[in-house]
This record gives sequence, C-alpha cells and structure tokens, in this order.
Amino acid sequence: MKLLLISDTHLPVRAKKLPEPVWDAVDDADVVIHAGDWVNVELLDELTERARRLIGCWGNNDGPELRKRLPEVARETLDGLRVAVVHETGGKQGRELRAEKAYPDVDLLVFGHSHIPWDTMSPRGLRLLNPGSPTDRRSQPYCTYQTATITSGRLKDVALHNL
Repeated sequence: MKLLLISDTHLPVRAKKLPEPVWDAVDDADVVIHAGDWVNVELLDELTERARRLIGCWGNNDGPELRKRLPEVARETLDGLRVAVVHETGGKQGRELRAEKAYPDVDLLVFGHSHIPWDTMSPRGLRLLNPGSPTDRRSQPYCTYQTATITSGRLKDVALHNL
C-alpha cells in the first residue's frame, strides 16, 4: 500500500495550487494523508475526487466548513497498521512521550503544523512523521512531502521529497 503524506498546504494563501510532483504522487498513492491546514475547502474537494483514498484532519488555520467535514483526529487501520492523523502535537521537546501518552493504541502518528519535516520513533515504537509543507517552506531549505509504504502492517520505505 503506497502512502502520500502532506500537510500545511495553506491554499491559496501560500501557493495558488499544489506543485505538479505532489499531484503525480497523489495519482500514484493508494492512500493520501493530509495533516491539516488546508485553508481552502476546494483542495479537500479536489483530493476527494482525485485520490483513491483520502484521510485528513483539520488544522488551526481551517475554518468552519473544513471543520464540519474533517475530524480533529483521524484514525484508520491500513493493512494492519494503526494510524492517527492530527495537526498539532506541541513543541518538539518531549513530543515522542506526549504522543505515546495521547495515542497509546496507534503505530503511526502523522502530524503537521510546524512545516518542519520530522521522522522519529518513541520509546515504545510509535513512529511520528511530519511531511513538512509542499507550499510553504518557512525556515526550511525546501518545500517537502513524504511517501511511504505499508506491507503486512509494517511501515516501510519512508522517504522525504524536496520540491
């Protein structure tokens, strides 16, 4: 199962549209995961139409229409892997332990908010991934997104892509 992870798209504020390599990754993915701060409901509609499967949550910059359609925390089991998607996890200090406590029944936590790519493991084995942002690099050298695969309940091939 091929995954595409994106977050903090902030359309049309930070960019008018998603970059073409991201749309190519949408077309290639079995599941697209968006960790909030869509800003614009039109992107939700486009991804719902184009992605084979879409999992997403709302972020702090998402208004009432997006919050009506998306959960604060999305939870799915994908090929045996228990996944949660949330926008904010707090500061980087102590993030892994906070996430373990908040998501004891999860194998993978996808989050956003910082626009900073993140890939760590908690002491109990919870994987934490932040794909950064494909449209607003902030203090990072590149705009980014992530891809990964799930095989028999195991997350594999996690890759960060620079735009």
